[in-house]
Amino acid sequence: MALLALVALPAAASPATEALIAERNCMACHGPNGVSPVPLMPSLAGQQADFLTLQMILFREGLRQVPAMMEPARGLSDQQILNIAAWFAALPSAPKPDRGPRNEAMFQRGAQLSAARNCNACHLPNYAGRANVPRINHQREDFLVHTLVEYRDGLRVGADTQMNGLMHGVSNEDIRAIAHYLAHRE
Repeated sequence: MALLALVALPAAASPATEALIAERNCMACHGPNGVSPVPLMPSLAGQQADFLTLQMILFREGLRQVPAMMEPARGLSDQQILNIAAWFAALPSAPKPDRGPRNEAMFQRGAQLSAARNCNACHLPNYAGRANVPRINHQREDFLVHTLVEYRDGLRVGADTQMNGLMHGVSNEDIRAIAHYLAHRE
């Protein structure tokens, strides 16, 4: 992905980028402020630009099969993808406002499981991610559960297969605890 290393991302989106985001209807699912109001749809506010760029390229090229993203990514130029990724990355990350109450026992169990699996080694201690490692704090809990199950069951693939191995054999209950912990971190 030499493309990622060659392009400096703009600090603010141009009117053309904002028009493209509106045209592609990104905000309908990912939210006008990047915090998704749609079940099972990831929030993109403050997400790593490199991660978003790679995911959109995988969607555009048909290498990652997510029906909701196939059409919006079709025909995007590399520069348009970089601009969209920069726009979402520049938004302030925030938890879903209606994420529900924190279950203290589940939160603590999720913290233990996350520590035991060394999630913070790649996603950083604050779970904000870096470069091509995604932000997983402030994410929708239902999306995290869905994604972790897909990794565990070998249904989600991408540029890095480490997550498939890390989630192998993890129970649904433990996945729910990890997702609850990540979704309720401040």
